Amino acid sequence: MAAQHAKPNFSQPQVAELVKRLFRLTSSEIRSLPSYDDQNFYVSAVEGGEYVLKIMNSEDSKNSIMIEVQTYAMTFLHQNGLPAQTALPTVSGQLMSLEEMDCGYGSQKYMVRLLTYLPGTTVSKVPLTPQVLCEVGKTAARMDQILQKMENPHLNVLQRENFVWSLSCVTMLERYLNVLDGDPLQDIVKSVIHLYKTSVVPKRSSLRQCINHGDFNDLNVLVQPDESDGYRISGILDFGDMNNGYYIHELAITIMYMMTEHPNPVEVGGPVLAGWESVFPLNEAEKDCLYLLVLCRFCQSLVMARYSVTLHPENKEYLMITSRKGIYILQQLWELGREQVEKVWFQSAAQFKDKN
Repeated sequence: MAAQHAKPNFSQPQVAELVKRLFRLTSSEIRSLPSYDDQNFYVSAVEGGEYVLKIMNSEDSKNSIMIEVQTYAMTFLHQNGLPAQTALPTVSGQLMSLEEMDCGYGSQKYMVRLLTYLPGTTVSKVPLTPQVLCEVGKTAARMDQILQKMENPHLNVLQRENFVWSLSCVTMLERYLNVLDGDPLQDIVKSVIHLYKTSVVPKRSSLRQCINHGDFNDLNVLVQPDESDGYRISGILDFGDMNNGYYIHELAITIMYMMTEHPNPVEVGGPVLAGWESVFPLNEAEKDCLYLLVLCRFCQSLVMARYSVTLHPENKEYLMITSRKGIYILQQLWELGREQVEKVWFQSAAQFKDKN
């Protein structure tokens, strides 16, 4: 995030006033929801209905076209059978509103949307059985296939060339490596970036392009119990990292985040991969890049979490959630090596397919 004070800090009375003025809804309950650099509130209305008020940070709020495309993508997924949120129009018929507010560091502008509330619990809170992981992989692949069919005059904004969270921009991490000075982890991160340049970049022409959600993580996927004592996916949240990328990027990101919630992280790749390939089988170049791209996402997460803490020390607990687990998993994956990890993933994916 570019600016130190970009994250909004709205109070509950301010939220109640916004909801009343913009949407003519009277709040019966408001509670804060976790967020990385925006502000999210659960809102229950006296008139009926449950919603999420999403207040974008002041930096991202400057790019209204990007937010418009993200909102359009959510609606498009919803229309095509995936459980994404949709935005409610304001009293003037707009899907978002730019609001000026002083959150304690001067008057700034924040983009506000009221989204439908999706039922369920985050996948981080349920046992990650092979069936759940397979369902996550399948949903991620379906999502990218649907997004690829989307038509909108502003899709070019998703060509985010210097977007530090894109797996096309891994080399940008070199600018932030000083946050790991004195940490042995720095050597692993440097080695991963070097391998990315020599092993992934040359294969790019063989990787299939698409629009990525870009953050299919353990807090952005909701699940509900299904009829067979398992879980079904009931929600896909947070489209703020959408970008033009590659199918293999989405798979790598999905595997990485599911690993952070599993007692035996290496075992995660197989079932996620099996679910993904039931929708979208990988080609050889994509298979070759998968292990390294998972490592790259761990590196992005670890380095940018450390960097964000230097900007927002008061939010350290939340910013370091994935990072704390990720350090151990990255080291484990690195020590096991590509051949060993791929063997586990591809063999267990094949076995999982055979059983199902």
